[in-house]
Amino acid sequence: MRVVVTGARGKVGRAAVRALQESDHEVLATDLERPVFERDLPGAAPYVQADLTDQGSCHALVRDADAVVHTAAIPDPLHHPPHVVFHNNLQSTFCLVEAAVRAGVGRFVSLSSETVPGFFFPERPWLPDYAPVDEEHPVRPQDPYALAKHFGEQLLDAAVRRSEMRCLSLRSSWVQTVGTYERNLGPQVRDAGVLSASLWSYVDVDDLADAVRLAVESDLPDHEVLYVAAPDNAGGHDFAAALREHYGDRIPLRGPLERVDASGISSAKARRLLGWEARRSWRDHLDAQGRSRQRLP
Repeated sequence: MRVVVTGARGKVGRAAVRALQESDHEVLATDLERPVFERDLPGAAPYVQADLTDQGSCHALVRDADAVVHTAAIPDPLHHPPHVVFHNNLQSTFCLVEAAVRAGVGRFVSLSSETVPGFFFPERPWLPDYAPVDEEHPVRPQDPYALAKHFGEQLLDAAVRRSEMRCLSLRSSWVQTVGTYERNLGPQVRDAGVLSASLWSYVDVDDLADAVRLAVESDLPDHEVLYVAAPDNAGGHDFAAALREHYGDRIPLRGPLERVDASGISSAKARRLLGWEARRSWRDHLDAQGRSRQRLP
């Protein structure tokens, strides 16, 4: 398939390009980073610089595509003014979806976010209604990042109503790479009392890229929203015990759990509909003290 991957110079985009190429798909990579006039590295996907908030650029990108993978976004609401986050993330999604519909693209895969329910960056904090969190959990976002991701999912709902395009929104958990495991998850491995809104959940970037590939290749109809998270939690803690110890009865446990060290986010739907299975764990990178098993240069 001919697949356009946006945000191709970012953490998830790079892994998605690699996974798609390894499955013999023809990839066109795009991002905001300026290209260089040099001979391409062996195996590198063709690259085009494009601002996705520009409608014309999106039409030019997707006109010959069979599928679009949309990973481009400002990745959180904390490091830009709110209006910049909201405008960039929603406008780029709107322009890309509009272009894909008009071009007759068959499959659109969008990287949504675990933040969509709204308890990650709220101005008025609240806790999940239950755990592990799944796709049935109510959505109540407050911040510009989660709002834009939620509206992006609604744009895909509208796209399947007005076209033959099939869509998947992957609500990814906190994405980790070889270089971030110790920094991000090490404290939680050492102490379950180091809390985060994700309830100790995470996903390896290459496992997420596998989910992207499966989504591109799937023949699921309409628009599906799927959480993608590792099946275990950071630290391998007894999830029910940790939830009870640190949240009491404020977050009810919704079971039964698939494993003792379960994630705070359920990916059961992704496993059922895509056949996705996580093959990587924090244990591949960190010891029981949350320290890297291999010193990075």
